[in-house]
Amino acid sequence: MTLVKFNPSNKNNGLNPWFGDVFESIFNDSFVSDRLVSRIPAVNIAETENEFHIELAVPGLKKEDFKINLDKNVLSISAEKKSENNEQTKKYSKREYAYNSFVRSFTLPESADQSNIDAEYTDGILKLTVGKKEEAKVQTREISVK
Repeated sequence: MTLVKFNPSNKNNGLNPWFGDVFESIFNDSFVSDRLVSRIPAVNIAETENEFHIELAVPGLKKEDFKINLDKNVLSISAEKKSENNEQTKKYSKREYAYNSFVRSFTLPESADQSNIDAEYTDGILKLTVGKKEEAKVQTREISVK
């Protein structure tokens, strides 16, 4: 009896040599991978002395595509874009539909002023500014030594 070591990272693993390559090429195909990957925009969150800043990278959308809701202390940002590409040549017709949507939700801290939220969309970046309550703002003062 002969023992053969099995190495899953080795592409030539004793099975048909092209077997792994076929599945690898299918799942690495850009057409398939574009539809399998969830498209959630990257976000940056920063805090200053007076407010919170939330920035989402969402290129290719219009400001009308966004829906921003506040439910209790949860800020939800969603967008939906439907695009249709028609190309007709000779006897053939080709149609491609693309539906892109996302929802991002953020729990606001108690120090956030829910009545002071602004949104602006410029150059593919959605910027939200959430003000802080007055009592939450850092107050600085000098304390004298007696």
